[in-house]
Amino acid sequence: MTQPNLADLREEVCYVNRMLSLAGLVTMHSGNASGLDRRSGRLVIKPSGVDYDRLTPADMVEVDLETGRVLDSRLRPSVDLVHHLFLYRNLAEVAGIVHTHSNYATAFAAVGRPIPLCLTAIADEFGVEIPCGPYVDNEVDHIGRAILKHRNRAPAILLGNHGVFAWGPSARAALKAAVMTEDVAKTVHLALQLGSPAAIPPAEAEKWYHRYHNTYGQGGDEGLRG
Repeated sequence: MTQPNLADLREEVCYVNRMLSLAGLVTMHSGNASGLDRRSGRLVIKPSGVDYDRLTPADMVEVDLETGRVLDSRLRPSVDLVHHLFLYRNLAEVAGIVHTHSNYATAFAAVGRPIPLCLTAIADEFGVEIPCGPYVDNEVDHIGRAILKHRNRAPAILLGNHGVFAWGPSARAALKAAVMTEDVAKTVHLALQLGSPAAIPPAEAEKWYHRYHNTYGQGGDEGLRG
């Protein structure tokens, strides 16, 4: 049987992981990103404990989606592999996942608060508030189950006392969702210092969401509009 060539996916996932550091979403070895090739049933994910600036496509760890078995790597996968596997197995539309502890978004998670729908940028990318689930431990599939239970249609969620999970139809789309989560979290945090941010009504948010996801940009870059 011919083995799938995941060279392009390795390049993309390596790029996304390096961008997590360059975008200021992670420090040291925290956080991770993965991408999935559903045709072959294989994903690639950041190796555990490797400096972001040293990552290469060859360092990405290849894993079988069904069994969770490491297939082609000299390195161990991220300790968060189990959560990535759970989400891929339960969210058929997802082919990229990012996890961060980015400062402003994680500050909301620390106090158990969602990021409210009070900016057109939130309406554009997410369409709803970015939810915050409760604290859960990191055993087995507890994080994955909490995400499924408390998510809405936004491609991101905060987990209480923990951080951010974001996802999309590609690793790059998941990166964009994670970057946008941190960006709007910072703006909302600043707004809260000035007063009470005004909520955007759901019907108005839907207008922004529809335009952004259906008529904005040049086409062919799903999840990467801007």
